[in-house]
Amino acid sequence: MEFKKLEIKPESSWLKRTLGSKQVKRSFIYTLIGAAVGFLYFYLSEGKNMDILQSGDIIQSMLVGGFFGFFITNSPCARNKC
Repeated sequence: MEFKKLEIKPESSWLKRTLGSKQVKRSFIYTLIGAAVGFLYFYLSEGKNMDILQSGDIIQSMLVGGFFGFFITNSPCARNKC
């Protein structure tokens, strides 16, 4: 009988495995895209110059867009659990 030598690799930490996963990367990218789309929507729908815009309104629109991007990647239907 011939046996192969068992190769055991040390596991990385939980945090490193979680942050390196495909789902986290996809969620982060879609959140950034959603925030950018939220900013563009706010900028184009208001039709004002950049010096007149209030930062609170811009941040609120970016947060809503970021939430939609996060929801798109983490909803149950996006993970095939509908």
